[in-house]
Amino acid sequence: MTPKQVDTPEISASPFLEDDFGFAIGVIFRAYARAVEATVTDLPGGPRGYFILAAAVRGEAGSQRSLADRLGIDRTMMTYLLDDLEKDGLVERQLDPADRRSRKIVATDRGSDLWDGLHAKVDSIDTLLLSALPEESQGEFREMLFAIARQVNLTEQRPTDTQSVERTGSEKAVRSGRRRRARPNV
Repeated sequence: MTPKQVDTPEISASPFLEDDFGFAIGVIFRAYARAVEATVTDLPGGPRGYFILAAAVRGEAGSQRSLADRLGIDRTMMTYLLDDLEKDGLVERQLDPADRRSRKIVATDRGSDLWDGLHAKVDSIDTLLLSALPEESQGEFREMLFAIARQVNLTEQRPTDTQSVERTGSEKAVRSGRRRRARPNV
């Protein structure tokens, strides 16, 4: 019995799109997102739940508001995600000893165990995606990518609603109760 022939799409000889930074990031992100979503599908919140759990396990979650801002999740949605993760016994909201008005997000033992298993699977997705690079370059590429992410996170962190208004330069219109009108295209 001979192996079945697999049809592969014809790849253009022109590297134009593959050499475009935005296109390349999009291709990688979509492949990563599809694979991670399939891996964490049973986790409340799917990929967002995974990253919330990761932050909690690593002790980096902090408050609900700061975590929502850091992950780019609407604060109302964050409440629902945390409710679901808490209901499944994966995280807890605990009083923050440094600020009793605030609660910090902490992983439970069950959450930590689940994250360990999921993280191993997600790590294998990373390894598969990086297999296009020479093995000796993979660690260096990861570190460069992490450096870019840290820099972007510092400067472009998703703003809260009031910060968003201020960044758009329309805070005066909002404060005065007027909305900015769009200029008609001429």
